[in-house]
Amino acid sequence: RVIRAALADAGLSARDVDAVEAHGTGTRLGDPIEAQALLATYGRERPAERPLWLGSLKSNIGHTSAAAGVAGVMKMVLAMRHGQLPRTLHVDAPTPRVDWSAGEVRLLAQARAWETGGGPRRAGVSSFGVSGTNAHVILEQVPEASSSEAHDVSAPVPWVLSAKSPQALREQAARLLEVCGPDVRAGDVGLSLAVSRSRFEHRAVVVGDREQLLAGVRALAAGEPSPFVVEGRASQAGKTVFVFPGQGSQWAGMAS
Repeated sequence: RVIRAALADAGLSARDVDAVEAHGTGTRLGDPIEAQALLATYGRERPAERPLWLGSLKSNIGHTSAAAGVAGVMKMVLAMRHGQLPRTLHVDAPTPRVDWSAGEVRLLAQARAWETGGGPRRAGVSSFGVSGTNAHVILEQVPEASSSEAHDVSAPVPWVLSAKSPQALREQAARLLEVCGPDVRAGDVGLSLAVSRSRFEHRAVVVGDREQLLAGVRALAAGEPSPFVVEGRASQAGKTVFVFPGQGSQWAGMAS
């Protein structure tokens, strides 16, 4: 039921999914139950030349308890990116405890190129909890955006700058102006300033659209006020103190 519910939520049919990352209990009881459920859903109404490919990450890393489903998602996302379905290790032959003729499901005993016939790559990922909670999610490859589709954001963007002194902050703003040509997107600049720069004591944030950002940075470089600029000085972080009272006793203000 959980597989059919996932397909219904995604608006897909079973034949639209190329592969399934199984939970893979690795037991004589659990594996046949899971395989039979996949044969009864994904294995039906699909051509023999395009079977559902079945694998499990547990053959690589073993049981990961609560992280089993997340590990399976990571595996299939990477498989989509590289266009290859990884093989499942330690598989000599399909288990005879499953009637594999009941549907078009094949084990990934060898790595295979992930071919879809022109559509996006799609995969199901199963995860079964020890309490009996079953989960199944369907992943779909994100379309690759061409460079011609890239565009700048229209919403206001923050540009974050910091330096060790007010003068250095103004100099950094001046250097930023030099590289912000017409081909530089405001969103790209904002992302780079936010995630790839060190943070120092003297800080400024310029917020606005492209023209407002440039006007604010220009004012910051000149040491002039601007409605698009907020300046401040970061307070020094307090020293970290570890208290080991011994018998678990506490006293008022011990964490201040």
